[in-house]
Amino acid sequence: MTALFLPVGILVGAGLLALSSISIELFSLQLLWVGFGILLIFVFYFSDWRLLLNYRWLISGLYVLTLVLLVVAYFKGPVIRETRSWLVLGSFHFQPVELAKVALILIYAQFFSRRHISIARWKNIAGSFVLFALPAGLVALQPDLGSALILFGIWFGFLLFSGLPTRRVVAALLVLVALGIFGWSQILKDYQRERILGVVYPERSVLGINYSVIQSKIAIGSGGLLGKGYGQGSQVQLGFLPEPATDFIVSALIEEWGLVVGLVVLGAFLYLVFGIVQIGMAAEHNFEKFIALGAAMVFGLQFLLNTGSATGITPVIGITFPFLSYGGSSILTSFLLLSLVNAIRRKS
Repeated sequence: MTALFLPVGILVGAGLLALSSISIELFSLQLLWVGFGILLIFVFYFSDWRLLLNYRWLISGLYVLTLVLLVVAYFKGPVIRETRSWLVLGSFHFQPVELAKVALILIYAQFFSRRHISIARWKNIAGSFVLFALPAGLVALQPDLGSALILFGIWFGFLLFSGLPTRRVVAALLVLVALGIFGWSQILKDYQRERILGVVYPERSVLGINYSVIQSKIAIGSGGLLGKGYGQGSQVQLGFLPEPATDFIVSALIEEWGLVVGLVVLGAFLYLVFGIVQIGMAAEHNFEKFIALGAAMVFGLQFLLNTGSATGITPVIGITFPFLSYGGSSILTSFLLLSLVNAIRRKS
């Protein structure tokens, strides 16, 4: 249990600490979402979640529901940050793509555990691709390419860990390259291409597309080892750092609390992912193994893309840091995955 809840406690605590300095309102809302997340853990702990194995239609139903919500968000959702990726229910804003991550993990756990021996067949690879392409295509249309990339990572990760032969992996990579070329020329908008080129040419558009990354680097560098102190981060408090509560919360945290706290957060996160992988390896059923694998992949990919954006290694694509960044949809999804993994650990 320590392998899960100790690092999560550190991550949530660090996120709340940073948010309390950024905005008391966001801090209060995040506290509420964390409370709901803890409730999810108890619900799964005291219920027999393995009913999913007996009633597989529940997983298919969740997957279809996710597709419907993505369609509704695209046609009826408001435009927020240049994307139609939100559903608004009163004062609550919900991103269906967060639920899509969980739905894709569950349906892949079902799909790959039943076809583990025959996954090398092209029809099974094609079937798994369709399961990914439907939600990812809808997400890319919003356009939310960062989340679409996470969904791709889930699909490709499941292929790799299902024992796919090397020649099939190479073929999948060639498909990826072809899709990348097509996406660059036909799907990506000008500002999205600029973000990618901004990583290759960081001197481009200092006041434009690279502005947020430059401010993030200034925040990290000025924090030093021990930081400037609570509420003393000039990049955050003076509004130079964009999206300090979500995309660049790591930068905001390090500016005020230093690289030492940043390393503690890094260590806690790696400890969490390692613990999830161990739980997956110890699980009795392939279905459970794949769920834990999927959770570890989602957390790992989001961590790499979020910290990569903050340091200029990857384009800024609006991906949150699990358990650290602000956001009801993100926090609840992270706790939902954690609840599933904890239920697997309890059974094992």
